Amino acid sequence: MSHSFAKLWIHAIWSTKNRKELIDFSIEKKVYDYIHNELIELGCPVRIINGMPDHVHILFLLNPQKSISDVIRQAKGVSSHCINGENLILEKFAWQKGYAAFAVSESQLDLVFNYIKKQKQYHLNKDGQQEFDEFVKLHGFEN
Repeated sequence: MSHSFAKLWIHAIWSTKNRKELIDFSIEKKVYDYIHNELIELGCPVRIINGMPDHVHILFLLNPQKSISDVIRQAKGVSSHCINGENLILEKFAWQKGYAAFAVSESQLDLVFNYIKKQKQYHLNKDGQQEFDEFVKLHGFEN
């Protein structure tokens, strides 16, 4: 084969440091825009970003020239820097170390998109830690 083809959709999740509820409605769009813009800069088209005050979900297409860990590290770093640089919150903002990232098949894109879109509705019944624990278990990891 003379060409390489890669199309890897990623559902990434990460939380604020100590799961503090720092991303309130007043700054949510700016935070998501920082993440979105950095992912675009890295050549990773974004389908959707949404979340809760203590975590975010992102569905994006991974640039085949980049590793997932590098992309997420960069998106977290730039967004933290922007949040702190613009003093969007009173205290120092930081993301928690680590993340979760799951591959999404083309056939499941709409399902994952709608799941991310309805985060606030979904979290009426479950907190972020419960949700994360379910994802980890669903994908065969021990938490």
